[in-house]
Amino acid sequence: MTIPNIITVFRLFLIPIVIVMILQAEWGWAFALFVIAGVSDGVDGYIARRFDMRSEFGAVIDPLADKALLVSIYITLAVVGMIPSWLAIIVVSRDIMIVMAFMVSWMMAQPMAVKPLFVSKVNTALQIAFAAFVLGGLAFAFDLGGFIDLFTILIVSLTIITAGAYLVRWLKHMTH
Repeated sequence: MTIPNIITVFRLFLIPIVIVMILQAEWGWAFALFVIAGVSDGVDGYIARRFDMRSEFGAVIDPLADKALLVSIYITLAVVGMIPSWLAIIVVSRDIMIVMAFMVSWMMAQPMAVKPLFVSKVNTALQIAFAAFVLGGLAFAFDLGGFIDLFTILIVSLTIITAGAYLVRWLKHMTH
């Protein structure tokens, strides 16, 4: 176990705690713990690259932890009515599609390397920022106004674009 992998596993342990905080409308705690989870994602990647602590386990568990965090938060925020359900469905559907594509390629003995696209990293960062923005607005009673609409348009656009890009990449991989 490397330090980045320990940080990633820690992020996984934070997920159910953040969910409980959201369900109990403990917005300050939900926001703080979500920010810690989000920051840990950047920290583990930085440490892995900077100190050459990359591992095969880390290459698989880190994106899964990101997906688990985002899927859990978006579903929970939709359940409590803080974001539109359709937005959560779009975000979650893309992640399910990506995971299923990797599983199918693995089951067909054509495993794909886990290499996120740059635009997908931007999308993930934007999704994390949006969730933090919503939780921060709730925690500090800020009026989020038109920023929610702008964030939503960006997230939906990038989520659809990245889903299409991964689908194209997967289809090329599976047909060659």
